[in-house]
Amino acid sequence: MEYILAIDQGTTGTTSLLMDSNLNRVAHASVDFEQHFPKPGWVEHDLNDIWSTVIQTVREVTKHVDTRKIVAIGITNQRETVCFWDHKTSEPLARAIVWQDRRTAQMCEELRARGVEKFYQESTGLLLDPYFSGTKAAWALKNWPEVNSAYKAGRLAVGNIDSYLIAKLSGGAVHATEPSNASRTLCFHLTQHRFDPELCEGLGVPVNIWPEVCPSVGTFAVTKGFKILPDGIPITGVLGDQQSALLGQACVKEGNAKCTYGTGAFLLLNTGRKPARSKHRLLTTIAWALKPDEYTYALEGSAFIAGAAVQWVRDGLKFIRESAEIETLAASVPTSEGVVFVPALTGLGAPYWDPNATGMFTGITRGTTRAHMARAVLEGIAFQNVDILNAMQKDMGKPLVHLNVDGGASANNLLMQFQSDVLGVKLRRPEYLETTSLGAVFAAGLGAGIWTDLTDIEKTWKEDRTFVPKFEDVDRQKAMSQWHRAIARTTYRG
Repeated sequence: MEYILAIDQGTTGTTSLLMDSNLNRVAHASVDFEQHFPKPGWVEHDLNDIWSTVIQTVREVTKHVDTRKIVAIGITNQRETVCFWDHKTSEPLARAIVWQDRRTAQMCEELRARGVEKFYQESTGLLLDPYFSGTKAAWALKNWPEVNSAYKAGRLAVGNIDSYLIAKLSGGAVHATEPSNASRTLCFHLTQHRFDPELCEGLGVPVNIWPEVCPSVGTFAVTKGFKILPDGIPITGVLGDQQSALLGQACVKEGNAKCTYGTGAFLLLNTGRKPARSKHRLLTTIAWALKPDEYTYALEGSAFIAGAAVQWVRDGLKFIRESAEIETLAASVPTSEGVVFVPALTGLGAPYWDPNATGMFTGITRGTTRAHMARAVLEGIAFQNVDILNAMQKDMGKPLVHLNVDGGASANNLLMQFQSDVLGVKLRRPEYLETTSLGAVFAAGLGAGIWTDLTDIEKTWKEDRTFVPKFEDVDRQKAMSQWHRAIARTTYRG
């Protein structure tokens, strides 16, 4: 029996998944790592911590198998988080700046004031927001002497997490990425498929710091000097986490859509071979490239906070001891009694794009309990997705028939039912919720020739449960009116 190893490097932890070529799960392991918040709005990761969790999880899932039978490795990763390392030693030069980080908000405002946002949107499909890697790289070159010195010495390697892991697994031999990750940098041209000198110059980022761009499937590198695994195992599939979940959900046809509930909530719609330009402040992104000339695109709307709000209820408010307890607490009351929560704990994403917005509870009275607040938190996660989906449907020019859901929080039945109610759309939940890891398995299998095309992937999808809307239109409109009144009270001034 042959095996495929998937490394899923996420925002709060790393997961490794070992599957056989018949898609039977052999082993699974996850390890969390520390989050660093040096200043309000700043979020950083220690790359040594991340690499340690990769080692731990890979060791755990391979301890009972013959590692010589691992024929392919797939990588999926938190996107937009940018890393800086010495390309000769593979040692980190600084902490990674995480996608949630807002330190470049002022820089983005200055760029918009120069009137260049339209140019960047047309060229990259993205908006000028601290979310993306490019402004983070520019900030690091200007403010971190170790990074700037390495650049001047010709030793600097920069990339998203995928590039760092490829470098580490290959013993420093390869500096590479693929289009779904490259398309999140503000420096990669959406249709010319290259890191663009003009885009880089506008941000103050040298074009030569970025990795080589390879198709999403195919051999990127082979393992070398990674003590847990033999040398020579090929890395054959790499995707950013949300694109990986799109593949893991078998959303391989134009018009298929999914929402992943992880740290944030991310809706992606497969738009096929041509990029769909949004008129409602959504992102146009690359889903994957199966060959150098075979690109698939997607529309995306990102809400920065989803599961992270539940973690905050657990760790900040201390209403619950385990994240899963929020469903029981929220279900202990029939409604939130008018309490609304805006989960803008790291600004607001699509379609608002306000990095300065802050989280807020409204509607609190003497009768409000922690159960009402817990229910409002779950409802707030769902409400923000309605605005994204409405924008997506306007861009499509037609309603979405159904939405596939996945990620840890999609196991919360109360949240999923409320999401269906306020969206007015049927939700389909698969049997295997960790579709991000599964997408990395699929990508690696395609790259290694285990599966021949995307129709093989479609056949693997199995449904666990469908959620059907129960709200009448008047109930949905009332709920959304409350939400929009709450949004208007944040720092957003659109």
